[in-house]
Amino acid sequence: MKSICRGIGFLFISVLCLGAEMETFRLLSVSESEKIILVSSVPDKTKFLLDASSAKITIDGKPAEYKALKAFSIIQARIEKKKIRKEGIDLDGAAVEIRVDAEARPR
Repeated sequence: MKSICRGIGFLFISVLCLGAEMETFRLLSVSESEKIILVSSVPDKTKFLLDASSAKITIDGKPAEYKALKAFSIIQARIEKKKIRKEGIDLDGAAVEIRVDAEARPR
């Protein structure tokens, strides 16, 4: 019984940690051909050029296409910060997951 409680506690803490990793960004540019996005962190305006080709994208909790991002200016994303080179461009990392609230102000 104790091991089940510990397992549930560990799972709960893991879910909280995943939720904490999502950050809010202003979407500055979306490249359709290479699936690269330029974002700016909302609190400190730090800019990141990210590979979004393998990101899980959802709008209002439903799966969405990459090109649907162009309609929004604010996104929440979980990113993996690491230097990447793609198509001759130095990137700051990769977007692992992108969430959009359709109520967010459109472009």
